Amino acid sequence: MDIVISNSTIFSRRPLPPVPQITSTHKLNHLTTASKNQLLFRPHTNLSFTSSANASAAVPRFSVSCDAAAGRITEIIQTQFPNTVLKSDRPVLVEFVANWCGPCRLIAPAMESIAQEYGDRLVVVKIDHDANPQLIEEYKVYGLPTLILFKNGKEVVESRREGAITKVKLKEYIDSLLESISVA
Repeated sequence: MDIVISNSTIFSRRPLPPVPQITSTHKLNHLTTASKNQLLFRPHTNLSFTSSANASAAVPRFSVSCDAAAGRITEIIQTQFPNTVLKSDRPVLVEFVANWCGPCRLIAPAMESIAQEYGDRLVVVKIDHDANPQLIEEYKVYGLPTLILFKNGKEVVESRREGAITKVKLKEYIDSLLESISVA
């Protein structure tokens, strides 16, 4: 216990309790935020926590797979890329991300919003940087997050965008891309 003396007054402060270490793997229901105070649960998503010797290094690792047709983001892997992206009849916005990437987590809510808002005109998919090194090399992804728009199996010219972006700028970016590919 610490004691601090200030202007002849004695204050005491109790030490904080130790932080518990997460050491097990849990299967939980998929958790999506419906609003700031409401939560919805969807089954069949695995959420696991891993930890190292240092409890502060524990990083949640999770995989989210949602219905793209309903205006949601789908996480895909390399084997799904040709059918999901290259053979799609709608434009596909690919977001290259990583669990450890702060800017990727920062733009995640904006990407979810865009997927819902543009769901009738655009498919949004997410690709994990660490799990898909061949796609990262093939499309020369050097910074995260990276956004690339594909149409008719090809990367749309000048559609590549790297780094965090606000929701307003993201909407401007997508609107200009969708306008340019509809004119072409």
